[in-house]
Amino acid sequence: MAAFDFGSKVDPRLFDHYAEANISFNTGEYIRQAWDLFKEHVGEFLGFTLVIFVASAISSRMNFAGSLVISAVTTTFYAGYAIAAFKILGGHPFQFSDFFRGFNYFLPLFLAGLAGGFLVCIGLILLIVPGIYLGVCYMFTTFLIIDYRMDFWQAMEISRKIISRHWFSFFGFAFVLFAINVLGVLALGIGTFVSIPVSACAAAIAYKDIIGLASADW
Repeated sequence: MAAFDFGSKVDPRLFDHYAEANISFNTGEYIRQAWDLFKEHVGEFLGFTLVIFVASAISSRMNFAGSLVISAVTTTFYAGYAIAAFKILGGHPFQFSDFFRGFNYFLPLFLAGLAGGFLVCIGLILLIVPGIYLGVCYMFTTFLIIDYRMDFWQAMEISRKIISRHWFSFFGFAFVLFAINVLGVLALGIGTFVSIPVSACAAAIAYKDIIGLASADW
C-alpha cells in the first residue's frame, strides 16, 4: 500500500460475526506475551520509543496546529508497534526498520488520528463520558487499517461496531493498559520506555486473538 492511498472498502459482512459473538478477554496473557516480545527485542523497542519521544518533544515547541498534526502522526508511530508484534508473533523476519512501515499507511492512519482525536475531544467536552466511550470504541482502528488496508472511516466504524457490543470488557482492558502507563510515568517517567511499547503490543495481541490476522505482509 502506498503512503498516500486512502485505503479500500472491505465487505463489512466479514465482521458481523465479531460484533455478535461473545468475546472473552485474557488480559493477563496479552500483557505477558507483550512483555515477552519486549524482552526479546528490548534494544529495538527502546530505540523506537526514543524516536517517538523526540518527535513529541519537537511537537511541544510548535503552535496548536503543528501540535495537532504531530499528534495525528503519532497514530502512524503507534502502528509500528503493531507491525512489529504481528511480525514477531507470526514468525516473520523482523528488523528495526519494520517499526516505520506504518508510514506505508500514512494517509488513512493520519486521517484516523485526526478524526478520532477530534471526535473524542468533542465527546470529552460533552460531559466526558461520550469521549471515553469513543476512545475505547476506536481501539482496533489502527489494526484494521494496517491488516485490511482499510480506509480510515470504515476502520473507525467497524472498530466501533465490534467494540460497542462488548464495551465494558474492552474498557476494562483499556483501563489496565492505562494503569500500566501511569505506573511508567510514576517511575520517574523512565518507565514509559517500557510501559508504552508493552501496552501497545498488548493491544495488538488482543486484536490478533479476537479478530485474527487477514494479512501476512504489513
